[in-house]
Order: sequence, then structure tokens, then C-alpha cells
Amino acid sequence: MTEQASAFTLTYADNGIAWLKIDVPDEKMNTLQAAFSEQVTAVLNELKGKNDLKGMVVYSGKPDNFIAGADIRMLAACTTTAEAQALAEQGQQLFEQLEALPFHTVAAIHGPCLGGGLELALACHSRVCSDDDKTRLGLPEVQLGLLPGSGGTQRLPRLIGVAGALDMILTGKQLRAKKAKKLGVVDESVPHSILLDVAEQRALQPKPKRHLALKDRMMGSSLGRSVVFDQAAKQTREKTRGNYPAADAILDVIKYGLQHGMKKGLELEAKRFGELVMSPESAALRSIFFATTAMKKETGSEAEPHPIRQVGVLGGGLMGGGISHVTATKAGYPVRIKDISNDGILNALSYNYKLLDKKRKRRIITKAELQKQMLSIGGSIDYTAFDRMDVVVEAVFEDLKLKHQMVKEIEANAKPTTIFATNTSSLPIHQIAEAAERPQNVVGLHYFSPVEKMPLVEVIPHEGTSQETIATVVALAKKQGKTPIVVGDTAGFYVNRILAPYMNEAANVLLSGEPIEHIDTALLDFGFPVGPITLLDEVGVDIGAKIMPILVSELGERFQGPDVFDTLLNDGRKGRKSGKGFYLYDSKKKAVDKSVYKLLGLDPEQKADGQTIAMRCTLMMLNEAARCLDEGVVRSARDGDIGAIFGIGFPPFLGGPFRYMDQLGIDRVVEMLNEHANKYGERFKPCDKLVAMAQEGQVFYPA
Repeated sequence: MTEQASAFTLTYADNGIAWLKIDVPDEKMNTLQAAFSEQVTAVLNELKGKNDLKGMVVYSGKPDNFIAGADIRMLAACTTTAEAQALAEQGQQLFEQLEALPFHTVAAIHGPCLGGGLELALACHSRVCSDDDKTRLGLPEVQLGLLPGSGGTQRLPRLIGVAGALDMILTGKQLRAKKAKKLGVVDESVPHSILLDVAEQRALQPKPKRHLALKDRMMGSSLGRSVVFDQAAKQTREKTRGNYPAADAILDVIKYGLQHGMKKGLELEAKRFGELVMSPESAALRSIFFATTAMKKETGSEAEPHPIRQVGVLGGGLMGGGISHVTATKAGYPVRIKDISNDGILNALSYNYKLLDKKRKRRIITKAELQKQMLSIGGSIDYTAFDRMDVVVEAVFEDLKLKHQMVKEIEANAKPTTIFATNTSSLPIHQIAEAAERPQNVVGLHYFSPVEKMPLVEVIPHEGTSQETIATVVALAKKQGKTPIVVGDTAGFYVNRILAPYMNEAANVLLSGEPIEHIDTALLDFGFPVGPITLLDEVGVDIGAKIMPILVSELGERFQGPDVFDTLLNDGRKGRKSGKGFYLYDSKKKAVDKSVYKLLGLDPEQKADGQTIAMRCTLMMLNEAARCLDEGVVRSARDGDIGAIFGIGFPPFLGGPFRYMDQLGIDRVVEMLNEHANKYGERFKPCDKLVAMAQEGQVFYPA
């Protein structure tokens, strides 16, 4: 059995500089692993005996990444808090030894430097990074329900000040080189071509003395820091509503370390890290990370995708503008927009320009880059150049006749191999494909609004869609920065199908007399990003009115919502887009439009508690999600969880509807559904799959 090559290689130059190369064997990215402890210890022991060294440069042997973080797979092996705490303590001890080296250590950073990677860099005495767009620095542990466990909570505040450190660690945001230099996370940002030379020159200089960040000194005292912590705690509570324990732990650990010193701070950091690793919230968030990582490697089909060179978009409205934007700026394909009027083309181009100009103002892109990206988006009112399109994404009105016309026109004006991807939210794909001479090229590609922000895409093949077509649009969606899930061709597909009963139930709760803001707050507290009544205003009451009858006719009476849509629409209440819905949109502060109560004949009074309301609405979503899995609308519980989290913001810390049902216990879910059915009606009756699973003691995610 051959011994595995070390990830750490130490070499020495004649000028007194040691070079420590990090290159994890057989991996595309460098990640820190517990197994490396012996290798790092050996390197550090060797360095301690070198009295003639002037400095050391730590750099990556990979072409485009420094260290992408710790390998979080090792956390799954932890069965107790103590084991997880020991992992953190191990990392802390190694980095303390690195920091204690008597000569000047410099981290030369190019590419992602995240989590444990940045903690290692912080333990070096100086940091130099490339000004390349690939370079990103951050501590994203909070997004996995954790805190930085190898000294990050203690070193970063001392380096850049409390306010900057809290902002980075509580959000998990990743900094570009310029911002990292401005905040003081790195000492220099230089072209990649001279990165190692600059790092070497810096390492030859005397080791810098550690000092408290200037920003903290300007704040004056512990009183100044206390104000910053209080403000951060208030903002954190507003965002997390107590659902994410990692955020509170981060605040406690940073504050404690600054009050009681580095040693005590590190002890508490490791202790809290251990507790968070074993929390259900972190387990759920890590499951999402693993699911999305696995999905990146999947094609959604057995076939290979066709190459894509150019993409067409039909319709210059909000969706067409967003689809053209992610296609041109993220996927990097030239886009041609077709609309019936020049105004539509101008609207889409203007939409793209505004998004790019925001990036320019934030210095994410230059003016030249903005112009270059705008030049890759063109448009016309005819089908000029559509004979060169490999994929055409249709984003016109939800009208079957119009969609049929689009299919025929594309088949007449594009190549025989051109894929027709329809962005419909409610019309079955097989019905749209009926007008096609080449139905194998027709597929659903359902984006969510706003396209540039929403991470999910539903890929909907009908029975005649070819495997190559599926693979090609899945590849396109990934290049657009989306997470695609392949779903069945039934009414509402997956996301809208599980959303509709949830929204209907919120309307039922409203008609029972509960105040609008009480309903929305209940679901916000439960963990959704927006309340259901707000969401109806955002999506549009008219959209809801259009989709519901389709769902009722295709899927049955349980989708029949309360009769409020017509009442609202007759009063001109379409929601935010018409300036009038359940909320007022003409004032700066969001407020309920009290006249809605009179319109609906209600006298609002808070009777039920928030948890009761949240569970009543969510149970409808859980039951429908189980039906979708049973009917093959989603291929797996994993896809169903990702679809719900990325498509409608199902609380990530619960892991998605299927993980949440496992957590509650399937028998308990069935029991609650039966209780609600007795109280509110047959629509809550548990589906056959859940009843069978409860009887057989099954779970969606077997251990």
C-alpha cells in the first residue's frame, strides 16, 4: 500500500525564504481535512528548527483556488459535540503554531480563499491577493449553520475592526480583492502575474507587529463596541427571527473574545462550534449544500447536451428581460430578443442596462465590461438571425394559442435542431408541443421572477421530449447560474403546485378574520422569506386568479381556494403592480390597506397564535409535496426539498418539506393532518403515501 502524497510541500530558496505549497492530491480544489493534521504538524516542526529563515510564502499549487474551505464531509462523521469541538481545537492549535513562527509568513492568495482557507491566511502575518475576478475572500460558515471554528471569530475582528468583521461573518459574504484591501483583510491586491514576487518581497521584510484595528481605536472604548454589538444583534434578530442559532453564537463568541482575551475567545469558539455542528439547523443546511453540489454534476438525462453558441428569447417583458440577462452576462452566450414591437425590445435592453449599471456603480464591472455585455444582447421585431439559434426561450403571455403560434414560427425560422423552451408557469408542456412538427425539441423551462435573483429553474419534459433536449437545457440553466430540477409535466409542475394549497389556506385564515399582518408575521417567524399575503401582492392577484382554475380542473377540488380573487380584481386590486392590493404601495412604510377588510366583509381580530396559523398553511404544502413525489412529479425527496427552498423560500434551516416531515415524524404529520381535516375540512386529508409511510415506519431519507 503506497503512502498518500502530502498536500503540503516545503521548499527553500537561497534568499532565506521558505515556500509552502498547498496542493491536495487528486482534487480540483484545495480543501482542509482533519487527516492533514499530521502533515501540517510535520511541516511546522521542520520550520521551528530553521533559525536562518527570513520569511515564508504560503501559496496554492492549484491554478485557480487558494483554499476553498474545510471539507465539511468530515463533520458528518462527528457523533458528539465533543468530537466536533475537538476538530475545531485541532485547527486552532495548528494555526496558532503557524502564527507563532518567528519569521514573516505571507499568504499569497489567488482564487477562492474561504472558511478554513481564510482562517489559515489570517494566521499568517500578512496577506497579498491577486486582483483577479476569480479571487474571493470570506467566512461563509454561517450559511451552513456554523461559525468559523479555527480562530476566524477572534482574528478577523482584531484585524479589521468589529463592525467589518460582524458584517462578514454574520452574512457569510465573499469579498472581491478591492473590497478586501479596502477593509484591511489583505495588505495588497496585485496582478496575478506578480503575486508571488510581491509576496516574496513582503516576506523578506521584518515581521509586522499585531495591533488592534484602527477602526476599533476610533470607536474609542468598549462602550463604542457595545453599541455596534447591540445594533448587530437587533438586525440579526429581525433577519433570523431566532431560527438560526449560529448567528447568535457568532455575536456571543466575538464579544466574549474581545472582553476576555484571545485564549478564552478561542475556547468558546471551539465549544460553540461543536454545539452547532450537532444542531438540527446545521444538519439541514449542510444537507442542502451536499444536494446542490451533487446536482451540479448531474445532466438531468442519460444523454450528452448539444453545444450552445447562441440563444434566442421571445418576448421583451419582465421575464424575457431577465432571461436574456442571465443568458448573456452569466452564461456568456450572445442573445437575440424578438418582440412584436420595438418598445418591447427597448424595454428588455433597458432592463439589462439598469442591472449592469448597478454592477458598474458598485465597481463590480467596468464601463468597458458593461458596454461589451450590452453588445452581446440584440433584438428585432422579426426573426432575423434566428436560423443561427441553438435554443429559443419563449417568454410570452400565458395563452395556449399564442404559444402554438410561437412554436410554428420558430420551426419555420430556426434550424431543425433548435430547441424550443417554453417559460410557462401553468400550461402543460404536452399541450404546447401538440403544435410542433418536432415535439422532441420542445421542453418547459420555468424561471421564477425576478429571473436574475431567483436560483431555481424547473425543467419540464413532456413524453416526447428527447433526452438530448433535456440535457441541453439543464446545461444552459447551470451556465445561467441556476439550480435546475427536472419535474413532471402536470398542472402547476412542482413549485406552483405545492405553493397553491399553502396560499389558499392563508386566504382561508384571512377570511376567518385573522389580521393580514398577523398571518404574514406568523409565516415570517416560521422561516419563510415573505408572508403569503405579501407574496400574493408581489406575484399578482390576477396571476393567482388565472392559475387556480387550471389546477382545480386538472388536479381536483382540493385546489379550490376561497372566492376572493374576483372581488379583489373587480376593485382594481392586482397587487403591487397596480399600486393596490392587500397592502398600500403609495407610502414609504409598508402598511395594510384597511379598506380590504370592508371589501371582503371582515372585522379583523387576532384569535389564533402565530404557530397555529403557520402550521395550518404549511401542512397543506407538506401533504401536496408528498403527493408530488408519489406521482413522480419530482424525481426524489432531495429534488423536492431543493425546489421548495430555492423556488419559494421554504425555510432552509428545516431542510425542505421532506426533511422537515422526517424531523417531525411521518406518523405525527399524518396525525396533524387528520386533526386539521376534522377541524377545517377534507382538503387536509393525508395523502395515501404519507399514510402508508406512517404505517410502515418509513422516512424520506433513510440513514
